[in-house]
Amino acid sequence: MMTEIQFDNVDSIQTSFGELTDPRSHINRLHLFGDLLVISIMAVIAGADGPQAIGIWAEHHQTWLKKHLVLPHGVPSHDTLGRLLGALKPAAFQKCFEAWIRSIAPLDKETDLNQIAIDGKVLRRSHDRKRKLGPLWLVSAWSVDRSLSLGQLATDEKSNEITAIPELLENIEVQGAVVTIDAAGCQREIARKIIDGHGDYLLALKGNQGKLYEAVTDYILLHMENDFADIRARRFTETLHGHGRVDEITYYQMPVPKDLVNREKWPGLKTIGVAIRQSESGSKTSSDARFYIGSIALGVKKFARYVRGHWAIENTLHWCLDVTFREDENRVRERTTADNLAWLKRFALSMLKQQADKYSIAMRRRVAGWDLDYLAKILGIHVL
Repeated sequence: MMTEIQFDNVDSIQTSFGELTDPRSHINRLHLFGDLLVISIMAVIAGADGPQAIGIWAEHHQTWLKKHLVLPHGVPSHDTLGRLLGALKPAAFQKCFEAWIRSIAPLDKETDLNQIAIDGKVLRRSHDRKRKLGPLWLVSAWSVDRSLSLGQLATDEKSNEITAIPELLENIEVQGAVVTIDAAGCQREIARKIIDGHGDYLLALKGNQGKLYEAVTDYILLHMENDFADIRARRFTETLHGHGRVDEITYYQMPVPKDLVNREKWPGLKTIGVAIRQSESGSKTSSDARFYIGSIALGVKKFARYVRGHWAIENTLHWCLDVTFREDENRVRERTTADNLAWLKRFALSMLKQQADKYSIAMRRRVAGWDLDYLAKILGIHVL
């Protein structure tokens, strides 16, 4: 006998999407907009990776879906779902998802540090040679402390990442957050936008900021020679284990020197720092140093937390998307469809990360495909 399910959160999904304009033509519009959205969300969590797979999933679960959705004309075809995903405006689509995420996973201001990591990723198989389009680049915002995807913006070139980040920042809430970005986003305009949004920033520093990079590295290396005896510096060392590798990371953080070149051009700039990593993997050893500027206050353990937290967007978000969701293998060429599918996968990963059980992310997704009650649990739907 099929377990009875109370779709409280499905109702909340449809409420959150109430302001989203249905982009379909009024002619021959057979399926309800909300039904199509709920089916798409569920199918992607359960393992679907494109419109055809979403349609097949719906077809195989139509008895269950008809029991809980309206579906006045049965389950939609994959063509119907594909047309919807190709017509939805990605920015508006994401905004509604973000509203729903905030409603089910509010920030705990007492315990969460509220770090937002921003980084870019390429969809390697999304190139379209016939239309002379390269692969799609996605700039993503990831809530490190809540393991939630907050937003993304698509660009056609990696070089456009610099212009995409300010636009992405306009679509997410940064007040009270520390925004961490790699060296591509180390730009004064980006720092200004974060400060204007009442947030703080920690930006990786490389040669793209020539004079500033040289000044910061020279200052830190100079004072490192006498173990920072002449300045107010803080030090913290930690050892991390994982994937057969041992990393020993030493962090140094210090106030920004008053005579630092171009200091006045960086809004809110308070501290600079470096993370020196020495790695051992079997018989191989390696080391690297990463330099940072930030508007965050002096506090080296928090500095270390933010540096390490930023690596989570690579190790948690991008790695899971490639390995668990096979995002790099997706061959969807149509740009809007690819953008919306990418966001659905990030949303699905966010929901899978919220589960407190013994399964890995990959196994949770498999179980969601096998067990409709478990899928309902992921979405916060009550099983009666």
